[in-house]
Amino acid sequence: MRGIHTPETETYGFWSFVYKSRRPFHPMRLHALLNGRWDGVIRSKGFFWLASRMNLAGSVSQAGGMLRHEAAGAWWAAVKREEWPQDAAWRASVRNSVKSPYGDRRQEIVFIGTKGMDKKELTRRLDACLLNDAEMATGPAVWARFQDPFPVWKMPGQ
Repeated sequence: MRGIHTPETETYGFWSFVYKSRRPFHPMRLHALLNGRWDGVIRSKGFFWLASRMNLAGSVSQAGGMLRHEAAGAWWAAVKREEWPQDAAWRASVRNSVKSPYGDRRQEIVFIGTKGMDKKELTRRLDACLLNDAEMATGPAVWARFQDPFPVWKMPGQ
């Protein structure tokens, strides 16, 4: 029938959710999670903040068994304001994403999966990778010394 579209969620049984947090990930815990099983997850994509890398946003892209993580670029909070694009609308959108005390640094990853993807369990596992209250209290100078198993990131285009 013309004009009727059946959503993919009904046709294929897929659904999605976005994981968000304003705390950084501990690099060792996140690395272990990324290299583990993600039952029901077909695709994930987004950006993340490692506590050990205050200035660079990480990019994660996973499809099936293929996983890639790399530098996405600098967090705008780490870039001098005079180096920001001059477009007023763009600057307003960045200002809207800033939250004290760490600026635009955050976790924002979309997960697409089958009915077998357990949002509650996956969220619990991701939350366990975030810095806990005691770690948060130590601050970025201590975080920079956390053991970090991720490869050295190069800025996109380098």
